[in-house]
Amino acid sequence: MITYNVAIKTGEEFCAGTWSYVYCTLIGERGKSHRTSVNRGLFGTLKEGSVTQCEIISDRDLGPIYFVELEVSKFFKQNYWLCSFVTVETPEGNALQFPCYRWLESCTIRIREGTAKRYCDDLLPEFQSHRQDELQAEQKHCRWNELSSLPKSIDAQSVDDLPMDLKFSCVKEFDFDVFVSESLENLKFVYFFSLIELNLKELEYKFEHTWTKIEDFDLIFWNVKNPTAVFLKEHWNEDWVFGYQFLNGFNPVLIEKCKEIPENFPVTDAMVKESLGNSTLKQEIQKGNLYLVNYQILDGIPANVIEGVQQYIAAPICLLHFDKQNRMVPIAIQLKQITEDNPIFLPSDGELDWLLAKMWVRSLDFQHFELVSHLLRTHLIAETFSVATLRHLPAVHPVYKLLVPHIKYTMYINTIARSKLIGSKGFISQAFGVKEDDNHFLSSKAFLVLTYRSLCLPEDLEDRGVTDLKGYYYKDDGLSIWSAIHDFVTKIVKHHYQKDKEVEDDPEVQAWIQDITQVGFEGNKNSEFPTSFQTKKELCKFLTMIIFNCSAQHAALNNGQYDWGSWVPNSPCSMRKPPPTEKGKVTMEYIMESLPNVHQSCLQMAILWMVNHPPREMRKLGDYKEKHFTEDKVQHIIGEFQDELKEIDRLIQERNKNLVLKYEYLRPENIEDSISI
Repeated sequence: MITYNVAIKTGEEFCAGTWSYVYCTLIGERGKSHRTSVNRGLFGTLKEGSVTQCEIISDRDLGPIYFVELEVSKFFKQNYWLCSFVTVETPEGNALQFPCYRWLESCTIRIREGTAKRYCDDLLPEFQSHRQDELQAEQKHCRWNELSSLPKSIDAQSVDDLPMDLKFSCVKEFDFDVFVSESLENLKFVYFFSLIELNLKELEYKFEHTWTKIEDFDLIFWNVKNPTAVFLKEHWNEDWVFGYQFLNGFNPVLIEKCKEIPENFPVTDAMVKESLGNSTLKQEIQKGNLYLVNYQILDGIPANVIEGVQQYIAAPICLLHFDKQNRMVPIAIQLKQITEDNPIFLPSDGELDWLLAKMWVRSLDFQHFELVSHLLRTHLIAETFSVATLRHLPAVHPVYKLLVPHIKYTMYINTIARSKLIGSKGFISQAFGVKEDDNHFLSSKAFLVLTYRSLCLPEDLEDRGVTDLKGYYYKDDGLSIWSAIHDFVTKIVKHHYQKDKEVEDDPEVQAWIQDITQVGFEGNKNSEFPTSFQTKKELCKFLTMIIFNCSAQHAALNNGQYDWGSWVPNSPCSMRKPPPTEKGKVTMEYIMESLPNVHQSCLQMAILWMVNHPPREMRKLGDYKEKHFTEDKVQHIIGEFQDELKEIDRLIQERNKNLVLKYEYLRPENIEDSISI
């Protein structure tokens, strides 16, 4: 008789324990051990955070341990159990760790020892069969939604349709639900408080209630303590603050160097003489001081109609100048792509003309940000990566182990978003000027022109001509984090793949990338996304892109929404009057009638307050509390990555000491490792 000492770790999350019967069997090269009860006794429980010790007997030495088999059967009432890992001590004194990190109910599963294995490493039929069975089960549970006009998502109508492993933890889910309820209650309170303060006789809900002056927006800003938001409220109408937001606001991904003035944007030297002084447009272009933000993608997108009230959108072009004070300031704005009835607004125009033109740009920037930069280019593409990873990479694969911390919860939060935020009945359709119902006009249009290069930060910055732009902290911090992730990924890949040929010959990795680009991104034909990998370098770049966009890029876009959007005049969610076609006729009354009404403004505040909520159980980039990798070499590589992130964080804090507006969205301490909000 041979005795194996086994320790089973239950997850530390709330409700991770179980009353169910749990049995453990060891399966090795020479056979099976006895099936052993883990939680003995009538009322035996596995409590959250506990380590349960047991002795497992075998009639013979099992040799190398292939699998730990866990059998879970209900006791009286079904409940889930979160198994973190199992440690097996062999008679020779070797300790083997079998990572699990799965929610289990009535089932029997086999888990592998934690050393990462590629397909070619598993020569035994038992291992190959296990890989195949695991992927077949995942493909059954994680099916593609074939009807989507966006990047393919998981086929789930609600979170109840998702596998347990893809859902929030009990605490995280409860916290999220409570905060959503608080946001909606806060919306109702602020809305009716605003009506009282506006001295409206009828306090019942009416969609057409309009603010009468800019100061009225204070009524929904009364509890905002965020330093950036408070600063913005005092300075939002200053040109340098307007320009600063293209660099370090919530949508810092559109600004590009102006190499020539677009043909449909007939700006002349005479128009911008007051802004450029003795210089000319050609001279400033040659110096690299002119920049463009062009919202051409919005051209032709239908405007929304909310409760019978027509909203309006435009497709602005904004010309900016990087001046001698190192400030990015606007010098010309055109609100439509055509030239008819479409004046070019200038800082030298009347104060209200220039103010309204900037409001239009900020409104369309906000809507583009939410539906393209944020929703499409982080949330939705991350879900495509996530589904394909689960469908084609078994848990023992090194690429799965690398990516799984960065895809956790994404499918859950996106499923909620599809039912609550986007679509015909979502919050966006109730507030935004852009029509984004179940047809997803803007997001779908942007998806068709999405490119691989635009998702790779170094190439994106190069293509936009902004690699040397001063004061562009999104660029500076983003490149530091991209480099750290790339170094980390490269070390992991080189540890598991010695030659390029090994990547090329990995059938699971090749099936994974094909599922992403040929199925997940099916509607995108000219993106230059890879459909296969021939080298380690190609794989490293693609993995870096995924991890960066699922962590740092999402943080850069998500974490500043409340800062820059809670003062509604700075980022109006809609415009309720058409863009002006003449100069000199704009009045303050027209501006107030253009800005979001009371209901839309309150809804904007509620949404931004909700998404600004710091996530419970936040796992920061690089934490890796779940040890999917067990090799000492890989743990050392992880430690180096964590040290590099700490140094980046220190340097950012040091720089921020000298800034009026601290840029903290890409501090590693503020970056969650996956998209969960």
